[in-house]
Amino acid sequence: MQLLFEHEEFHARVARIKDAMRARQIDVLLISNPANQFYATGYDGWSFYTPQMVVVALDADEPIWFGRKMDAVGAKFTAYLAEENVISYPDKYVGSDDLHPMDYLVQILRDRGWHKGRIAAEQDDYYYTAKWNRILTAGLGQGEFEDGFLLVNRVRMVKSAQEIAYMSQAGQIATLAMDCARKMVRPGVRQCDVMAEIYRVTTAGTPEFGGTFPCKPPNAMVGEMASAPHLSWTDRPLEEGEVFYIEMGGVRHRYHSPLSRCVYTGKPTQEVLKTTAIIREGLEAALDVVRPGAECQDMAVAWEKVIRKHGIEKDSRIGYPVGIGFPPTWGELTCSLRAGDTTFMEENMTFHCIPALWMEKYGLVVSETFAVTKDGARTFANCPREVLTANG
Repeated sequence: MQLLFEHEEFHARVARIKDAMRARQIDVLLISNPANQFYATGYDGWSFYTPQMVVVALDADEPIWFGRKMDAVGAKFTAYLAEENVISYPDKYVGSDDLHPMDYLVQILRDRGWHKGRIAAEQDDYYYTAKWNRILTAGLGQGEFEDGFLLVNRVRMVKSAQEIAYMSQAGQIATLAMDCARKMVRPGVRQCDVMAEIYRVTTAGTPEFGGTFPCKPPNAMVGEMASAPHLSWTDRPLEEGEVFYIEMGGVRHRYHSPLSRCVYTGKPTQEVLKTTAIIREGLEAALDVVRPGAECQDMAVAWEKVIRKHGIEKDSRIGYPVGIGFPPTWGELTCSLRAGDTTFMEENMTFHCIPALWMEKYGLVVSETFAVTKDGARTFANCPREVLTANG
């Protein structure tokens, strides 16, 4: 077995999760989010499409991983847990009208006496369903669980040295992928072929280290479609004078380093160059205020000061914390780089600052993923902060 982190790091993570539980008087935490399961145990498998749970109890040294029997084998290779803390349910519970894995989990929790304590679940998580909640609360004799949503996410925000190293490697992969996209974008090339090259590079990585699959597809729009932020590419060939808006991420061991740039087919117009220069000025002003003790809103204030000077307004946030990514998102969901968010930055927190502007006919973006250091923002990618063209 080859773990991504030392056992001591996992023990420290669980200890911090338990500290957060004690602060809220929670005895047992049900973790349904795959990214949080990965963080707490190291388990890494594409098995979260079936019911799966990690349980952290204050009176247990290690969490337990609970999932499908065939996937318990994967825990042997990826999780740091002792064998007795990997618990599986029989395959007859999969896709059954009569049986449900949460019924099986209820009995496990009752056998350990954990139904007597104060239980919290990640109630707003993508993977925690209404049916799960109904079975668990009824079976454990609790009318309602505490809401443990984002408890682990907040613990995850401050990264270890090894996590920062993986994100730095992901940033190097993102840099290579964006440069390959730049070289391919020209009239006559299909949009899908550009994106295929991005997938190739983000998977292959560098000669020194490989990449892994992203938690979501890139947002990649051309021309007028780029005025909407979350659409996808087509198989239409590129034409002269088009903006190709690309938001993608390098990935290393599930750690994502997003990077966004616009690539232009041909010579960019003065309007595109001018607006991109404003975005860059605002981005760099925002990055300049980053330091431990700064508030998230400080970046938004610095950005807004720049764009208002140029007569531009933007009513959406300019970024969010990132790190581990499992479908459907690489965002940690805990805070935002926006006015009014008073979350304090701490050393080794990591964020994606993406101050994009969406116009009526196109969108433009220059983004950076960075770590908070005592000396300011340390960005992970090395890509020119400008409109990219095939000629450099």
